[in-house]
Amino acid sequence: MNSFDAFKDPALCRSLLGRLTEEATTPMRFMEVCGTHTVAIFQSGLRSLLPGTITHLTGPGCPVCVTHESEVAAFLELAARDDVIVATFGDLMRVPGPKGANLKTASAEGARVEVVYSPFDALALAKANPDRTVVFLGIGFETTAPTVAATIRLAREQSLDNFLVMSFHKLVPPALRALLADPEARVDAFILPGHVSAIIGVDPYAFLATEYGVPSVITGFEPLDILQALIHIVRMRRDNAPAVINQYSRVVPEHGNQKALAVMAEVFTPVDALWRGLGVLPQSGLAIAEPYAAFDAFKVLGITLKDHPPLPGCRCGEVLKGKMPPNECPLFAKACTPATPVGPCMVSTEGGCAAYFKYRLEA
Repeated sequence: MNSFDAFKDPALCRSLLGRLTEEATTPMRFMEVCGTHTVAIFQSGLRSLLPGTITHLTGPGCPVCVTHESEVAAFLELAARDDVIVATFGDLMRVPGPKGANLKTASAEGARVEVVYSPFDALALAKANPDRTVVFLGIGFETTAPTVAATIRLAREQSLDNFLVMSFHKLVPPALRALLADPEARVDAFILPGHVSAIIGVDPYAFLATEYGVPSVITGFEPLDILQALIHIVRMRRDNAPAVINQYSRVVPEHGNQKALAVMAEVFTPVDALWRGLGVLPQSGLAIAEPYAAFDAFKVLGITLKDHPPLPGCRCGEVLKGKMPPNECPLFAKACTPATPVGPCMVSTEGGCAAYFKYRLEA
């Protein structure tokens, strides 16, 4: 038995589930923000066991899923350049862009695209290919950004002049604010992301309770974590005492990871950013700061984001805002499957559509 098994104890899970069922007497719509929570809720079987009063919504916490159509078009434009090697995490390879093109098809047509497991791998790729420019696609939230920032700083220390980053990093709190400002979203409570919170801490979420009166819990990914978070939420709503509770204190420091926050603040600067389904959100993205402009692929290579219409028929934007469950999309499990994804929510293993397909349709 390892330390994680204690958080899956069946007897404790049954006990907490019974308590939740007993106390959840009024309707509630909660959203899990993080794609890893999406998978954990399905994988553990919790979703089918929740009381009928509770509605579970998937949220915008999958970094691949929220990458905007215009951003996909930008990195496909980049891949078409003969002098560039694109370095990317594997989950971006099949994300569809304009006319269904993706990095996999670009690679088949001759583009040099390399799958890496960390930005440091991309740095090594640049050292091994001094005659080419290596561009790392920086996709992710606050969880990923510090490592990318540290890589950029290392590239400067090593005087590498053929390593660039195309930063599409996004920040979670502005997306939550946008969701709550949308009256159609109807989110009563949030389960907040454990990984992102390990970097930013608790304070950046305070507005959820103070400005919007929405109870929220930072929690882990095991069944007991999630059940305990839901009990906290039900009680906060019952007592009309909204707050942000850190249930995941074994991992999440109250004030975040100061070293990670420092390197992010040194290398990146907040900017307005495009989100799939949510549009432009103020100060919700991270661009490379001026002192590190020599590593900014947008500036060095002169690439700009251009308007692109949503993918025809794709409803990923509504899924990401909790307005539509994946299986109500007309394309779900028909034209759009994990083998033939129309939108990114079916591509990513953390996407809501992929989770619905794997754990509901096939179960």
